[in-house]
Amino acid sequence: MSRGAAIRGGLLVVLLALAIVFPLVFTNPAVTNYGVFAMIFVTAASAWNIFSGNSGYISLGNAVFYGSGAYALGLMAKGWDVQGAQVFDLLPLVGVIGAGIALIFGLIALHVRRHTFIVVTIAVFFIFQLMAANFSFTEGTSGLNSPFLTWQPVPYNQNFYFIALGFAVATIAVAALVRRSRFGLQLRAIRDDEDRARGLGVKTMRVKMSALVITGSITAMIGGVWFYYINQVQPQTGFDPLWDLQIVLMAFLGGYGSVSGPVLGALIIEPGTLWLNTQPQFSGGYLSEILLGVIFLLVVLVLPRGIIPTGGEWIKRLRTHGRPAVAAAVAPEKVGAAVLAAGRTTPLQPPAKDGGQ
Repeated sequence: MSRGAAIRGGLLVVLLALAIVFPLVFTNPAVTNYGVFAMIFVTAASAWNIFSGNSGYISLGNAVFYGSGAYALGLMAKGWDVQGAQVFDLLPLVGVIGAGIALIFGLIALHVRRHTFIVVTIAVFFIFQLMAANFSFTEGTSGLNSPFLTWQPVPYNQNFYFIALGFAVATIAVAALVRRSRFGLQLRAIRDDEDRARGLGVKTMRVKMSALVITGSITAMIGGVWFYYINQVQPQTGFDPLWDLQIVLMAFLGGYGSVSGPVLGALIIEPGTLWLNTQPQFSGGYLSEILLGVIFLLVVLVLPRGIIPTGGEWIKRLRTHGRPAVAAAVAPEKVGAAVLAAGRTTPLQPPAKDGGQ
């Protein structure tokens, strides 16, 4: 194992340990509430990145999966009279429902290219929001209430935190596996040049659909966790356009397309948004939403690649400062060795002189 890999592995262990002890050290429900929502958004942003970050198809309709997961969990618990902690047993089925919605979603939206895809996702989002507000089984604009959960305030937040943390860790692991797999390489080939990827044999529709199904399944399940945590879902909260804006902002702020970027973005944006909403000068109007829009513009203009990729480039420049001149001074006789190291089987031969044998 290289030194860099060992450092990254050690850092991941430390971060995971800090995440585990957080609700045990800060037992105040007002504080652990920040942690619960942070883990929910880490999961949602990482799931968004599996499809959109790798394929380049920016989705502004992932709230379709999030809200559908919340409504699906509420309707199943109500229809089957499931109560207490047994409601969590329904989450895998919620994931299946999210995957099915993503499949239908993809069949509609993935036949168009990227810019049109954004418009289609917005249209599908508003269709789902209107359905939730007008169908009788969704209780219309009054929304659905979750089953009662008999947990005390302190363990209530702590238990939900660990559930959300489990989803966050699993989603990050899936995102990392996708990133390093042949499947992830095909997604990035689509992002770079979809026509060329198809010409090289990539089944572009199948690959895009598979990534969208993974994203939809994970997002629906974490939407169910969110619903059970806050005890209610309404059309304007389950299908919230600002939720989609937050997810995209998190991914772009941390590093669009990277595994760790959406995680960092979620850990910055969501606690910051919650804090702003508790301040009297922000909670009475739309100042927090305006601030989110300003931050998004600044990120696009100043840090278009995000914090982590930009920071990595700065560190690399500092480490390699002055080295290019040394590399350029490599002796000519070492060029053949470099070519051999790159995969040639025979050294370069000098051209024969005129009349030579």
